[in-house]
Amino acid sequence: MVVLYMKRFLLSSDLHSIKQSKTFYWGLRKESEECVCPLQRKRMSLVAGSYEKFIWGLTLKPQSQSLTPLFSYPSHLSSIKTVSVSGSVVASGGDDDTIHLYDLSTASSLGSLHQHSASVTALSFYAPPNLPFPRNLISADASGSLSIFDADGFVHLTTLSVHRNSAINDLALHPSGERALTVARDNCLAVVNLVRGRRNCCLRLDKEATLVKFNASGDHFFMATKEKVSVHQTEDARILFDMECSKPVLCAAPARNGLLYTGGEDKSIIAWDIKTGKVAYCLEDAHTSRVKGIVVLTDADGATGDDDPYLVASASSDGNIRVWDVRMAVREKPLAEYNTRSRLTCLAGTSLRFRRQRPQDGSKSKIVKRQRVETGKKGKVDDETIEG
Repeated sequence: MVVLYMKRFLLSSDLHSIKQSKTFYWGLRKESEECVCPLQRKRMSLVAGSYEKFIWGLTLKPQSQSLTPLFSYPSHLSSIKTVSVSGSVVASGGDDDTIHLYDLSTASSLGSLHQHSASVTALSFYAPPNLPFPRNLISADASGSLSIFDADGFVHLTTLSVHRNSAINDLALHPSGERALTVARDNCLAVVNLVRGRRNCCLRLDKEATLVKFNASGDHFFMATKEKVSVHQTEDARILFDMECSKPVLCAAPARNGLLYTGGEDKSIIAWDIKTGKVAYCLEDAHTSRVKGIVVLTDADGATGDDDPYLVASASSDGNIRVWDVRMAVREKPLAEYNTRSRLTCLAGTSLRFRRQRPQDGSKSKIVKRQRVETGKKGKVDDETIEG
């Protein structure tokens, strides 16, 4: 749990602006005090970034079927390009070359990371299945670099040059936490070994890919190149089939039931069956503007029981965030909706069921390189096992 290690934050030269925890703007409703409590069972939180430098937090309890503002905060100096959530920890990256960190359970800022020298374009947390909080944060930027942080104190471990002077469009982290895929403007797909901290290989693509995602098991991954989404086998990157969309795809989210949700310029949300490559169902005209983000919400363990609604959240560039119960795909109206009145660029969310726990004794990180932080001196890299 990141909040327990605030003393360690003060030791890191990569983490700035942590003199004390900043409280977000909560609005005028006294009822919103309920949001200060730790995330409870049957609650969903969504986080969105915008061109206007604001990060938005919303909460939904399926019983009330309404989205409630949790916070809005002008966190960056420039537009926000990416957000990522793991448990109660949120990270956002923007054109100001910084990563900002937040704690959802207390609605407070944890500070910022200034490791990058270019726009932060993609973020991804690694969290072991038995832990509700992340162990590592992986970030990519417009210079083609990939940075790895230890989430225990957000200490910078290493930076890898994956694509030479070419902006990374997207980053996908394997469920094992041992490897990552990146796609960039140099028309390449790179495979990065996160355990050894090096790039394994780089595959030349016919066209520039803008999105890359792993499925829940990690045995398949998906790439989007404009209107086409391709399904690949992880073992050898062999392409299985292509799925054609009417307009460019801007966002995608895999689900554990063998579906892949995509959204983009067509303003619709399409559910694809990744076993056949055919459309399972479609939420036509889900938004009045292009869809910029999709999140699939499940239980903390990834299960989707019959007694739980299967929820999909989407965000559009006109500022609307909507939540859909996909079991009622023929329903024209969303389950819940909120208008941020800003140009949204990205969306991330937590699981429905979340309980905060302390780290388990003896738990170890997949990444074994760690940077020693010394006051007034550059850090020295040692081979070390990171204990929980």
